[in-house]
Amino acid sequence: MKRIIWISTLTSLALFAACGKEDAAPAVDTSAGTEPATETVTEAVEDTATETESAVVVEESAADVEPAAESIVLALAEDTAATRTWKFKEGTHFTRLVPTQPTVGGADKIEVAEIFMYSCPHCYDLETHINKWAETISPNVRFVRIPAVFNQAAQLHAQLYYTEVFLAKTGALKDQTAFREMVFEEFHRKGNRLTSQAAIQRVFARAGVSEEDFNRVWNSFEVNQAMRVAADLARRYNVTSVPMVVVNGKYRTDTASAGGYPKLMEVIDELTAREGLR
Repeated sequence: MKRIIWISTLTSLALFAACGKEDAAPAVDTSAGTEPATETVTEAVEDTATETESAVVVEESAADVEPAAESIVLALAEDTAATRTWKFKEGTHFTRLVPTQPTVGGADKIEVAEIFMYSCPHCYDLETHINKWAETISPNVRFVRIPAVFNQAAQLHAQLYYTEVFLAKTGALKDQTAFREMVFEEFHRKGNRLTSQAAIQRVFARAGVSEEDFNRVWNSFEVNQAMRVAADLARRYNVTSVPMVVVNGKYRTDTASAGGYPKLMEVIDELTAREGLR
């Protein structure tokens, strides 16, 4: 059984581009009193993440014996997946993660994870496509986002993202989709690089979030824990550029491999179909 971690338009020439670790990042303003973690956070997270209760890697014992009837059903499903004719090819349109890696949520659904950065223009371009796709997904599919942490600016924006997530859960942030659009526009259209806590807080204030609510969540345990899990998963998924999509901790794809944004949505659908037959 799979291991689980529990806890959240450019021209046609840009379709095959991605934002990588080597891309230059805006300078981070550390005068606000919070110091973003250094780039070694990804390596340090493995030990700290396992010490907290909400990010336990659950592994099912290999010694557990499944009933014979269930084994027969699974074998038939494997045969069906193997003999079906698929449109997209492993090694060309997607790659397989070996071994299969943990996911954010439970095994009750097929998880599609978008790894992104607010500072990445290609992630901004993908937003419309993936939001439209997410509106029509099957009830057995779960869509999550994981912020990549390549540098100090990305670390700050990851903290922004999880503050956004938890404020939306409590109702303090009314419209998370509209807020995401606001953040992307601030960075890519208005030139606001969001390099300090104060600059980020002002954006939340414009979305109707009080300073008190913002400060309560910004450095909360929930946000910090989510960031540690995100950094650990990005390492496990071998994320070197964004946007990237990982299906069920098993398949990894991106716009370059798929052949553009619309094709990427097709690849995701086929990979979730593959998982649905298992």
